[in-house]
Amino acid sequence: MLRGRLGLEQARLPHADRHGLIWLERGHLVVEHGCLHFVRKGNDAASGEYQVPHQSLSMVLLGPGSLVSHDALRLLARHGTALVAVGSDGVRCYTAPPLGPDRSDFARQQARLWADETSRLEVARHMYALRLGEVLPHRQIEVLRGIEGARMKRSYKLIAERCGITWKGRRFDRANPTAADAANQAINHAATAIQAAAAIAVASTSTLPPLGFIHEDSDQSFVLDVADLYRDSVTLPVAFVSAKESETNHRDSIDRIVRRNAAKAFKKDKLIPNMIDRIKRLLAPAIDKADA
Repeated sequence: MLRGRLGLEQARLPHADRHGLIWLERGHLVVEHGCLHFVRKGNDAASGEYQVPHQSLSMVLLGPGSLVSHDALRLLARHGTALVAVGSDGVRCYTAPPLGPDRSDFARQQARLWADETSRLEVARHMYALRLGEVLPHRQIEVLRGIEGARMKRSYKLIAERCGITWKGRRFDRANPTAADAANQAINHAATAIQAAAAIAVASTSTLPPLGFIHEDSDQSFVLDVADLYRDSVTLPVAFVSAKESETNHRDSIDRIVRRNAAKAFKKDKLIPNMIDRIKRLLAPAIDKADA
């Protein structure tokens, strides 16, 4: 009875044959007759009961206003389907239980590349090339960081001008984060949103968050590496557009404005699938040093 009720007699599908992610929010994730169901109550068009094809998914993103039953957790764990709790519109990532895809090749390749100083530097150079648009000849990480820092200062100024923002420089006081101007606060909120997307991408590939190639000290170093690949293209535009909007929108907090604009950018740019593809390319066994 238990096996039939939970569907445990069915074989798991390899993640290579699965269909990726599904987003669920404002409902109950439960098991009925051995199948996973999502029940959403309300008066909107999305209300109703849906059967979730858990065996053909790699990850379920569970948004706000949702409850999950113990049976549902057991069923997902049995079939290797990850469940990640995320914020509204996917701009926060609160938890990623260790229920990743049933493969370890990306994690093993990441560990091999990270453990060797030469290959670790080559991956870092590849990341800088993606961010800066060119392959730099330098082979010292400190020099690369310095070049990237100088160029980022120009990027801040150019993107701020494009969005009609007066930019006075990057300032942030961790002890008093609200003391910064709207643009700096918006950058902080946008960076948090991008890091949440990167955390989902890292969890979905079962790569190792502590093993960063540019960042080193954080237990989320690789997440920060991935997030920084999108600083110019997503983080700063979202931040400065939001700061400009806050000048006339006095109803919403700067955090709420940023989250709303980040959600639009995520959807438009298919950000998380893009991040997953980039992780796979970065950790490919044979990295083409000339191809950024």
